Amino acid sequence: MAPRAVWSGQLRLSLVSIAVELYPATDSGPRVSFRQIHKPTGKRVHYEKTVEGVGPVDRDEIVKGYETENGEYILLETEEIDRLKVETSKRLELVQFVNQDEIPPLYYEKPYYLVPKDDGTEDAYRVIRDALRAEKKAGLCQITLRGKEHLAAIRPCGDGLLLETLRYADEIRGAEPMFSKIQDEEADEDMLGLATQLIAKKTKPFDASTYSDSYYQALRALIETKREDGDTEKVLADSGKGGGGGNVVDLMGALKASLEQDEGEGEGAKSTKTTARKKSTGTRKKKAS
Repeated sequence: MAPRAVWSGQLRLSLVSIAVELYPATDSGPRVSFRQIHKPTGKRVHYEKTVEGVGPVDRDEIVKGYETENGEYILLETEEIDRLKVETSKRLELVQFVNQDEIPPLYYEKPYYLVPKDDGTEDAYRVIRDALRAEKKAGLCQITLRGKEHLAAIRPCGDGLLLETLRYADEIRGAEPMFSKIQDEEADEDMLGLATQLIAKKTKPFDASTYSDSYYQALRALIETKREDGDTEKVLADSGKGGGGGNVVDLMGALKASLEQDEGEGEGAKSTKTTARKKSTGTRKKKAS
């Protein structure tokens, strides 16, 4: 099934306008849907829209209401809201450019593919794409999607352009309350060196296909098991091991062990002997407070 555009309009840079369409760049991924069931009867639980003193009401009798400070509701018809038109509902105006690495990851929200709507606009589209790529810039604009105006960044992506909606500044929570208890001290140099070596050894090109949703797979396996066993209820044993407090935290030892394990996987038995000699020299331990 061909994807459907979620937005269409004009991409505008100064006096240049290009007809473009917007397509979601991601899927929600596989998910298991559940129904709420009334256990004594085995029947589905349904929800009805009701009004106190009236009972169930029809959908066409429902309008939107904005509650004011004094408890009143200002009633708005859906058609009134739909008639509101802002410039960003049909036009992407590139008003500013920033370095692509200048936008903190915390601001990125959702990606979309921005493509030319017809062949006649491809030349201008390629010019903007290649100019952004050559300057390593992202163009900022605003776009209206699903009744909300978003800040967005447009940057090259492969042969085309990627539009990513961004959070506004007032939507970002400050990190200071969460990080304030972390002591402002430099890391131990020996530990830092080991951690750096470990990161270097485990660095490889990004490939998301090597990862999968293990929770989804486990949930599917559970459902299939219960299906084969009929309606019998079962309690799965907890395979996790409990642990108490008072453990000794040996970060240096853990980093060294990680490095030695990685070396052993690549060099075989010879590396294992070398690792044994290294361990015999001893490690510095740090007890948890």
